[in-house]
Amino acid sequence: MPRTMSIWPPCTDGTPRNSVVWIGWEGDRLLICTHSSSWKAQDMRREPRVSLSVVDLANPYRMPALQGRVVEVRGDADCRCMAPISIKYTSAPFPARGPQRVCFVIEVLNAGARNLDWLTHNPAERGPIGPVAE
Repeated sequence: MPRTMSIWPPCTDGTPRNSVVWIGWEGDRLLICTHSSSWKAQDMRREPRVSLSVVDLANPYRMPALQGRVVEVRGDADCRCMAPISIKYTSAPFPARGPQRVCFVIEVLNAGARNLDWLTHNPAERGPIGPVAE
């Protein structure tokens, strides 16, 4: 099952900015593809250090996290990097192509996880905004 990750590159003033991303793997390196003008692209070009946290929908009490560094930025106009990632998450190729598409290659420097195994994930039935009224 593909996992959604949040990437936290620092802003120009050093504060973190959160972006939810899809990821791919190339060996032991992460691939994150985006438009070159997105905030996350601008932030990662300026400051290559990133932190990522994984959202495990099956068990939100298992909390993997990574720290890494952007080691390469590739052009991805034809979505060679993005297409397999999109297929993993949506079962379809990514529809947006063009010269502004880029792929960030991230070397993982630290990885860890915490599991709150004393908690059991038992989500309440929810409506579109909150708990279902009785």
